[in-house]
Amino acid sequence: MTARLSRQEFTVPSDAGIELFVREVWGAAEPGRAALPVLLLHGARVPGVPSFDLAVPGGSLAADLAEAGHAVYVMDARGYGGSTRPPAMEEPPAAHPPLVRSPDVVRDIDGVVEWICQWTGAARLALLGWATGGHWAGHYATLYPHRVGGLILHNTLYGGTPHHPSLGRGSDLEDPRHPGRFNQTEYGAYSLNSGPSLLASWDRSIPLEDKAQWRDPAVADAYVAAALASDPTSSTRTPPSFRAPLGALEDSFYLASGRQLWDASLILAPTLILRSGRDIWSRLEDPERLAAHLVDAPAARVVALREATHFVHLDRPERGRERFLAEVLAFLAGGAAGQD
Repeated sequence: MTARLSRQEFTVPSDAGIELFVREVWGAAEPGRAALPVLLLHGARVPGVPSFDLAVPGGSLAADLAEAGHAVYVMDARGYGGSTRPPAMEEPPAAHPPLVRSPDVVRDIDGVVEWICQWTGAARLALLGWATGGHWAGHYATLYPHRVGGLILHNTLYGGTPHHPSLGRGSDLEDPRHPGRFNQTEYGAYSLNSGPSLLASWDRSIPLEDKAQWRDPAVADAYVAAALASDPTSSTRTPPSFRAPLGALEDSFYLASGRQLWDASLILAPTLILRSGRDIWSRLEDPERLAAHLVDAPAARVVALREATHFVHLDRPERGRERFLAEVLAFLAGGAAGQD
């Protein structure tokens, strides 16, 4: 990590009884003053810090953006990491339907964005969402366009096509008794995620037997350790496992089945869409449809990271991370709108 960066952690209110974890990462400039603030949104399973601010070289997108002059904020949606978990997460998963659907997270994002704007004095900020985080960011941007100066969607599902190799119709997520519906009975309120489960899909998407040639083992180890540490109950189970709400997976099932849960024509901010060629989440059709629907965005750019994986921002620089970071920084410097 870079010594000149500063980190500070906050608790930000959302709905009644919901408190959200937020980490600020910034450099020499006063937060939010030198450049557009950036809010990073995690995906369906792993919370914010393991996703974006690992304490190893090459493991912190937040640090890279802060070094470029941005005040960076990493949040956990409710049910994740350091944020309030719904009481149902203290009960067996089968006792409740999937927790934390997209409208819940959009309200959480709104609470954090309003806090950031008050804290920094910024009128707008940029949102960067990874996978389900991109779905949440896009949904938020359709409802609160006055707060979004730039939108970055990273390996994000959008909908419009009913075909997906692993998430949609015909997959294990579909209810066999009710075709077209998510199998709430089988999956329940939340999942338990062990360390090895975090690396399985990453491993499969790396086309080399020696995974260390593609990703730094120190980054992979830090990712797993931080994810497990994000849940204080993880060590009470054998093997250790952290809880993640399954509302995001239900949303993703419907997106992968051809539905749209929000309409990109309502987005008014410059938008950058990044898709990895070896992604296991989004499809080729997702960025194409997004770009076609961004009719009122002042700029929309699709970037194909051809040989990159779903985890490109955590891979080695030469395996796509360097290109990914360059595209994000160029967009923030020239494509996103600054403060009023």
